[in-house]
Amino acid sequence: MTDHAESHRFGDADAHDHHEGHGGIAKYIYVFVALCILTTMSFWTSNDLPIPCPFHNNPAVSRAFMMAVSCTKAMLVILFFMHVKYEANWKYVLTIPCAMMSIFLMLMLIPDVGMRMRNPRGGPPGVSQEQDIRLKGTPGMAAELRAAEESRGER
Repeated sequence: MTDHAESHRFGDADAHDHHEGHGGIAKYIYVFVALCILTTMSFWTSNDLPIPCPFHNNPAVSRAFMMAVSCTKAMLVILFFMHVKYEANWKYVLTIPCAMMSIFLMLMLIPDVGMRMRNPRGGPPGVSQEQDIRLKGTPGMAAELRAAEESRGER
């Protein structure tokens, strides 16, 4: 048996020194407290409490704040509890190309999402061409649609 294996077997504290680069338990307790505070902030933002959130009446700012808090919490969990903070620089070789590819794929989907409900023949916005044809093809519905168009002055 090697000296290293024997030191592990007998519980030699010096053999574990190379694992102690992550710090003690206090750091994890601080991260846990920070996660609890951030969770409380998210809860405070989304609920009606006796002390109102300053931007409770502005849903866009409230959602942006909650997203920022959620991203901060995810970053803390990834960095400390998943030990990514202490990994070598190869983590960038893996994450940067994946991030670039995900941004590329999201950008490539924008035209599909934007053109999904476009009706090239005109027709009501938000109604697909097939639905428009089907609605106008129904005898009772066609009369109602014509009456509605005439009342709006479209014909």
